[in-house]
Amino acid sequence: MTGIIVVGVDGSETALKAAHTAKDLAATLGATLHVVSAFDSDRTEVFGSGSDKWIVSDAGEAEKVAKGVADSLRTPAVNVTYAAARGKPAEALIKEAERAGARMIVVGNKRMRGIGRVLGSVANSVAHNAPCDVYIAKTDSVD
Repeated sequence: MTGIIVVGVDGSETALKAAHTAKDLAATLGATLHVVSAFDSDRTEVFGSGSDKWIVSDAGEAEKVAKGVADSLRTPAVNVTYAAARGKPAEALIKEAERAGARMIVVGNKRMRGIGRVLGSVANSVAHNAPCDVYIAKTDSVD
């Protein structure tokens, strides 16, 4: 399988575990790994002193998270790209998979048990609405 595998990250340890699983799948299948971090608001703050100004936004922070994970996963065997996507996590992953023409989305199984299962989880939402295959990585246990 060639194509694109999308994985969502948010800076958490469980998301990083899912990203490592996605990297292994991409290497095995000869696919490109696309790391995505979601942001849900247009909040922007400007900081500065004199003529020096810095703009900090939710989109910028999400892109920083995605880039950091993408950089940590990049190997000669795996082409890794990254992006920040607007929306709640499941919605953002689905939209990014549609935009990129992804063949698979990899998500972790966080919140798929107990009350989280009743209230919903990213994995559950993605599995029911994805435009492509979904791989649910086991991320809730110690290696």
